[in-house]
Amino acid sequence: MSIGACGLCELTLQTTDPPGLAAFYVGVFGFPVLSREDDRIWLACGDRARLGLWSPGAKEFGDRGGRHVHFAFSVEPGRLDPLTARLRELGVGCEGPVEHEGGDRSLYFEDPEGNVVEAWDFFERGAGAREGTKALAQG
Repeated sequence: MSIGACGLCELTLQTTDPPGLAAFYVGVFGFPVLSREDDRIWLACGDRARLGLWSPGAKEFGDRGGRHVHFAFSVEPGRLDPLTARLRELGVGCEGPVEHEGGDRSLYFEDPEGNVVEAWDFFERGAGAREGTKALAQG
C-alpha cells in the first residue's frame, strides 16, 4: 500500500558557515538560492526539493543538528563526468564515477563540512531503469 509519498522534499544540513556552504553547492551544482535568513539559507535542488543549510542552535519543531551517513542527489545521465571535472577544478577529491549493477553510476565526494555527497544517475541507465522506478513507487 502506497502512503502517497512522491519524493524527498527537503534536506537540511548543519554548518557553522551557511554562506560558505551555499557557495559550494551553488558552485558545484548550480543550485539557485531560494532565500536567506539569519540562521539558514535555502537552495533549490530540483523541481520540487530544497536543501537547507542551517547554523547550529535551537530551531522550530524540535529540530537539532547532527551527523548523517550520506545523501544523494539525482543527476541526469551524462552529467557525472562533467561534474567530476568541475569538482577537480575546485580541488575537491572524489571517488568515481562508480558503475553499479544494472548500469547506474555514482560519484562520491565530501562537501566543506565533511558531509558525504553522492551524485547518482539512479534508475536512469541500464536495464532496470523503468522497473526500478515502478518498484520504488509501489513501495
